[in-house]
Amino acid sequence: MFRPLIAVTALATGLLFSAVAQAQQAPAGTVCGERAKFLAHLGKNHKEAPTAMGVTASGRVLEVLTSSDGTWTIIMTHPNGMTCMVTAGQAWENVEQVAMGPVT
Repeated sequence: MFRPLIAVTALATGLLFSAVAQAQQAPAGTVCGERAKFLAHLGKNHKEAPTAMGVTASGRVLEVLTSSDGTWTIIMTHPNGMTCMVTAGQAWENVEQVAMGPVT
């Protein structure tokens, strides 16, 4: 029940802004840092790995990291290279894609 809170707390204390300029660009309360550090921390401590990704209209890369235990984290990497945690949780489930009919 407290695992997402522990994950957020660990990320907040384990990942520091790499530069003052990056800190000034991130919204207050947002955990940001180097993407490699996020991936290493989430992989080592929560067994999470990237399972989905996409590019937003503003050029940001959104990634979903999941574990076999059902924990998940969403991170976003900005065009300037700064990565921020968007949210995290538990009980992740992959759903089967079902076709809505023929593509025209």
